[in-house]
Amino acid sequence: MRILLVGAGGVGTAITRIAARRPYFDHLVVADYDLPRAEAAVAALGERAARFTAAEVDAADRAAVTALLREHRCDVLLNATDPRFVLPLFDAALAAGADYLDMAMSMSRPHPERPYEEVGVKLGDDQFARAEEWTARDRLALVGMGVEPGLADVFARYAADELFDEIEEVGVRDGANLTVEGYDFAPSFSIWTTIEECLNPPVVYERERGWYTTEPFSEPEVFDFPAGIGPVECVNVEHEEVVLVPRWIPARRVTFKYGLGEDFIGKLRTLHELGVDSTEPVSVRTEHGTARVAPRDVVAAVLPDPAGLGERMSGKTCAGTWVKGVKDGRPREVYLYHVVDNQWSMREYGSQAVLWQTAVNPVAALELLASGVWKGAGVLGPEAFEPRPFLDLLVEYGSPWQMREQ
Repeated sequence: MRILLVGAGGVGTAITRIAARRPYFDHLVVADYDLPRAEAAVAALGERAARFTAAEVDAADRAAVTALLREHRCDVLLNATDPRFVLPLFDAALAAGADYLDMAMSMSRPHPERPYEEVGVKLGDDQFARAEEWTARDRLALVGMGVEPGLADVFARYAADELFDEIEEVGVRDGANLTVEGYDFAPSFSIWTTIEECLNPPVVYERERGWYTTEPFSEPEVFDFPAGIGPVECVNVEHEEVVLVPRWIPARRVTFKYGLGEDFIGKLRTLHELGVDSTEPVSVRTEHGTARVAPRDVVAAVLPDPAGLGERMSGKTCAGTWVKGVKDGRPREVYLYHVVDNQWSMREYGSQAVLWQTAVNPVAALELLASGVWKGAGVLGPEAFEPRPFLDLLVEYGSPWQMREQ
């Protein structure tokens, strides 16, 4: 297998460090609009860098990405950019006759009149609309294959296959007790993506009603996370699992709730009230003239890079799927989860916990595709594949998952 990785930020760099230890691929091209960043990701691999090449590419330039895929004879494009670039990369892969894998799906667009009651264009709708073309070309687009979405969806499929006869609710619950020394506000993941998913109308699925939306940060609940993290207030957030799970798993209800914390929510609300969450460029006068810049890009530029926070971070992050239903005529609730300790991920890989936890899943998925254990054509989510081989592979990677009866 020959892989084109687009995006050499925190997640992309963590992907290279995990993949370098696995023998299943022949070559991996690390491409970024910032060539020195791609070169640094490769150089950091040291003696393991022989199967890696750095390249420069603009993720928004479909023709350039297509040409790069062909130049390096890549079998698959792994997208480690933010959601703005999903569609051009998705299209470039198909144009080049390559498979495709991402960790965040094409962006949503709120309902123009009733954004907090009805869905508009959902996450991933633009990708699923092209599924027939991918199937006809016998190519696979595996979408939403990070940790959330990704591993959380694998957990849901595992629960449906092996743990339940009927599922009342699949509820993804994410929480952490991470702290960053020296910063009052330092998100551990891309603030651009965090703003997008947290301030958009959250989507909820109910079998009788279909998909609908609510106000941001709605339906707060306290969820007790394992591994010493403890109780964290979680709220509704827009996320791909709510769109993906009902396509393959017969659950009555699907939700996604994120443990943001009151302080973090307050800061996001302030960004929204000030209008600096906007992605629409505005004119800014500088000493060199007038520049056009998106306010959200300014916010991202002034905050610390999540990839550089690992040495200052402490604590654990937990991603998991809570499932409620019936097994053998009896009520049952379980929480399937994956915990990464920042001290461990920094010591073993030099990557902070949130980025490493996201990165390990596409690397493992590509290994299953390379071996033929996972196979398919069209636009498919993680729920479309057998879950047990993936969960076993996580254990082999040294990062086991766990289950708690509720």
